Amino acid sequence: MHRHRSAPDDPEELLLTLGSLVDRALENIELHRVRAELGMALQRHLLPAGLPEFPGLRMGVRYAPSQDGLAIGGDFYDAFPMRDGATGIVIGDVQGHGVEAAAFMGEARAGLRALADMTTDPGEVLARANELLISLDCELFTTCCLLRVVPERGEFFVARAGHVPLVWGTDSGDRGVCLDAGGMPLGILRDQPYPVTRRGLAGPGYLVLLTDGVVEGPSCPIDEGLAAVAELVGAADGADPDELAARVIRVADLTGHEDDAAVLVVRYDGTANTG
Repeated sequence: MHRHRSAPDDPEELLLTLGSLVDRALENIELHRVRAELGMALQRHLLPAGLPEFPGLRMGVRYAPSQDGLAIGGDFYDAFPMRDGATGIVIGDVQGHGVEAAAFMGEARAGLRALADMTTDPGEVLARANELLISLDCELFTTCCLLRVVPERGEFFVARAGHVPLVWGTDSGDRGVCLDAGGMPLGILRDQPYPVTRRGLAGPGYLVLLTDGVVEGPSCPIDEGLAAVAELVGAADGADPDELAARVIRVADLTGHEDDAAVLVVRYDGTANTG
């Protein structure tokens, strides 16, 4: 049987009791704030401070932390030059939250960057990364989408490992979702194939990489979330990529998802040499 405590009869004792409760509440608020700041600091150190510039491409990025726990998630992104001069662009999502997921995210991001310097085939990069992460003997895994962009030829190659599809759009208003076949998430099963799809860049436009925290949640199935992003991309009308990334990340507010969310927008200015 639950018993209710009676309030102290002495006004002075009542004030002391209320003061103690207020102090405890303030301590809890401060602890939550410190934990959130620690989480954000760790996340900032594991993600790139900024994305480099590449000929023919401009990029914008947005990241929103999880609303739960230490606010440390496993979403990551990166962009880097490949050995043949093409541009490698990656986004991924490690299972779970917390320090362990963040550490695994750092290992996955570093491994993908190193492997992309060894081969120009995105599918082979993912296959090797899968074997590498399995060898770490960790119970976590990650989804991933890897692009190899060749702006001077007006083309890109995409390979996915259980990740959310790429969204594209052009300045003429065309838009769509790349629903090409992908492979298993990285770090689960050995000897997995990762198909690669080649697509052309038909004039100025955008490639939008994102994580499921942006487009999927209790209030929104993933196909509706992707359609909302595609509509934003198709109506971007030459917007700065950082501005478009800020618009896309707000789709997460409509999904009811409490996961972390990341968006990386690649702007192609249509400077391919077609001759």
